[in-house]
Amino acid sequence: MKLYGLIGYPLGHSLSKKYFTEKFKKEGLEDCSYEAFPIQSIKDFPSLINSNPFLKGLNVTIPYKQQVLKYVTETTSAVKDIGAANTIKIKGNKLIAYNTDIIGFENSFVKKLNPFHSKALVLGTGGSSKAIQYVLKKLSIEFLLVTRSGQSAEMINYSMIDEKIMNDYHVIINCTPVGMYPNVNEHPQLPYQFISKKHYLFDLINNPEKTLFLKKGEEMGAVIQNGYEMWLLQAEESWRIWNED
Repeated sequence: MKLYGLIGYPLGHSLSKKYFTEKFKKEGLEDCSYEAFPIQSIKDFPSLINSNPFLKGLNVTIPYKQQVLKYVTETTSAVKDIGAANTIKIKGNKLIAYNTDIIGFENSFVKKLNPFHSKALVLGTGGSSKAIQYVLKKLSIEFLLVTRSGQSAEMINYSMIDEKIMNDYHVIINCTPVGMYPNVNEHPQLPYQFISKKHYLFDLINNPEKTLFLKKGEEMGAVIQNGYEMWLLQAEESWRIWNED
């Protein structure tokens, strides 16, 4: 039996187990199974590995994309640059860290990108945000990080976002869990009245399908995209990595 799974906490929002279970059934992979492992602390990670000898691969979600790196034996160059991983391949005694969010985000994001989308506000600074920053640098899109309390040359807090900033930054990417199921009535604190048809709002969240962040942007005429396609692409890339030699 080949076991795959997802670590994070909490995991009530995740579609991974359902998706991979259906995939295995559809493809006749009777020797494969996928489980959710909602560990309350990253300190539980070694015991999870030791107690599941059939584990071949793991997906990693909030809040462990950065913390898990202290437990892996190898990382790709991209993971070294980003400082976060969302996929682990288990090969014998080796735990190899990858970041498939890069491929998932870039391939989904560029489909609705216009030439005037040259500057982005990136909401959040966690593991997912670091992958998004990596892609934006690759695409030569200038970005400004937004947090609840930070302030520096590359970072502002939400209270500093005014009409001028909204007019300068036409891409807004939500890398936070704000608005994720079950907290569907929450949204990032932005001056949504300044959003225009030139804006492109991308939310990494895929559950619910349309967050309040996206709904409020859509009401102002913005182009919107949720995180489902990104999630699907990264999941398939994880599967490819787990099965390559």
